[in-house]
Amino acid sequence: MPVGAWLLRAHTRRFIVKIVPQLVVLLGFIISSSALAQGGPDPELRRALLAAASDTASFEDRFDAEVWLTDMSRRLERQVRDPQERINLLTRIHQEATRAELSPELVLSVIEVESNFDRYAVSVAGALGLMQIMPFWLDEIGRPDDNLLHVDTNLRYGCTILRFYLDKENGDLRRALGRYNGSLGIRKYPNKVIDKLTRKWFKA
Repeated sequence: MPVGAWLLRAHTRRFIVKIVPQLVVLLGFIISSSALAQGGPDPELRRALLAAASDTASFEDRFDAEVWLTDMSRRLERQVRDPQERINLLTRIHQEATRAELSPELVLSVIEVESNFDRYAVSVAGALGLMQIMPFWLDEIGRPDDNLLHVDTNLRYGCTILRFYLDKENGDLRRALGRYNGSLGIRKYPNKVIDKLTRKWFKA
């Protein structure tokens, strides 16, 4: 490769590495500002998140815990290699889903579609973590120091939001998932989550 072309490619690579993270943050800010300009997030959801953020064993007995964790750990092995990390994550998901009166299997399906179990995932819109929570919620409920890349915090927000939309849609899962994803009326996202639920994360 000519030296000039190599230098141009290296300069371009440095530019991308430097500018892309800034664009992600900027895009997230624009989307958040747009939501607020249109009347802001639902005040009822804001109150639900605030209550959940302040709320602190979801299994009925040890046998139930062992059966569920063993089963789900096997299904999660490809995405989370470390056995102890898998068990810890599954325990937290079960706890937060149960607190929000959600099926843990549904929450697992949402997480797989949203982040593929990458706790450090950041979307192009700036959504963060396992359940892809938009950072503007932190200011909306007055908890700017909450870390959405922290597993427990992210699950608490995500499960609370999903529960709220399920109630709002009178249990209509497809519409609730559409609201969660910001794509109400478009079937692609709900279909992906429900496909994961029926084919992979169903309760045996």
